[in-house]
Amino acid sequence: MRELIFDIDRTQQATLQSQIRATLVNAILSGQLPPGSPTPSTRELARKLMVSRNTVTLAYLSMADDGYLEARDRSGFYVARDPALYSQAPVPAAVRPARERPRYDALFTVRPSLQRNIEKPLNWHDYPYPFIYGQADPALFPIAEWRECTRQSMNRKWLDAWTDDRYTEDDPMLVDQIRQRLLPRRGIQAGRDEILVTMGAQNGLYLLAHLLMGPKTAVGIEDPGYPDARNIFSLSAGDVVPLAVDSGGLVMDERLDRCGMVYVTPSHQFPTGVTMGIERRRALLDWARRGNRLIIEDDYEFEANYLSEPTPALKALDGNDPVIYVGSLSKSLMPGLRLGYLVAAPEIIAEARALRRLMLRHPPGNNQRVAALFLALGYHDRLIGRLHRIYRERQANLTGALDRHFPGWAPVSRFGGTSCWVTGPEALDAQTLKEAALQKGVVIEPGDIFFADAKGPTNHFRLGFSSIATDRIERGVEILAEVVGEV
Repeated sequence: MRELIFDIDRTQQATLQSQIRATLVNAILSGQLPPGSPTPSTRELARKLMVSRNTVTLAYLSMADDGYLEARDRSGFYVARDPALYSQAPVPAAVRPARERPRYDALFTVRPSLQRNIEKPLNWHDYPYPFIYGQADPALFPIAEWRECTRQSMNRKWLDAWTDDRYTEDDPMLVDQIRQRLLPRRGIQAGRDEILVTMGAQNGLYLLAHLLMGPKTAVGIEDPGYPDARNIFSLSAGDVVPLAVDSGGLVMDERLDRCGMVYVTPSHQFPTGVTMGIERRRALLDWARRGNRLIIEDDYEFEANYLSEPTPALKALDGNDPVIYVGSLSKSLMPGLRLGYLVAAPEIIAEARALRRLMLRHPPGNNQRVAALFLALGYHDRLIGRLHRIYRERQANLTGALDRHFPGWAPVSRFGGTSCWVTGPEALDAQTLKEAALQKGVVIEPGDIFFADAKGPTNHFRLGFSSIATDRIERGVEILAEVVGEV
């Protein structure tokens, strides 16, 4: 209550008493003043506003008469404890005089809010069958181990590791864990000056877009592909070129030759899940080397390969540094942690570090140190092993259910991952299916958002299984099949 700022305008026709009342009522109805909170004393408020105490008292009394406040003997006035007394009351009209607002539309240089984006229900936890991608199952997360790492990070000897402002630097322990534990699994060797910690993969892509793309840049993207990458690049690059995807990943045709750089997800294509073969990878590297071009490799879900032998990252095959590697801990740890990393030539990392300083300096030090300890103590390795067992079971259940209820709609994954890409008949409208399925408690993701053309195919949808219990998968797919028969 003490932090509520009153603004009394003596040039208005409205009385001082009505202005005090309007300010308080608006604060109550907006939730700024919770039920039961005390108001300033009439003497104190009158002194602050330089009005008579009687003016404040009359405002309080009128609000008490209307149920907004309650008077307590020898204690003063308090916000009424029963919200029902005022929850339906109209909000008083603004006491400020009407003035012409800025014409914001004429001031924006970009309008990212108008871009097409993936949309998911914020309350997806409330649905019994959440086939939603990119979310974690709380039941699988080792909360005790994470709590232990958090406790250790608060040890006095490490306090400065996350309380200091490190300006442009990252937590050296986390950088070493990325170098020694994560990158070797992808066949990548990197020095400390080739690694930058980011606030997730999207932050890394945003840095790269602002560093390397301009009005004359043509950047190739997979189609279908990652909508956030498409949107990020479109804010900087002069031309974003959609490139087709087949069963072997990115199709290398004449459209690729228009591009100065390309964004790919070769190990596990987003969203179809296909893997780029070694010959096509080498051809893509040759394309980059011939024309001084760059490849941005997003190695998302690399830790979710539980069905086949790991394929080396594209970055592992690169001898002349044409590949910029984007990694993330969101899928193995938690999406809310927002930790990722870039691996690239020292020249690129140095500029990305300088740009990051202007944006956010560095990711939160406490998150970096806790994640570093989680990796160093082997908890991450153990978590990956557990996720592999659970995801293998869920993937098998989902694949079996799709074979029974949607025969021929979903190819069998050779990688694993945490989702299935489903293709229905051309007449299927996945957006309509999504809305109808939500009414039955089933959450799916229509696939049209992954295509660059807003009028692209509508018969695809994605089913994630990272956040749905194994024993709910069969029934969820069965209900979805019933809905398909109704729409």
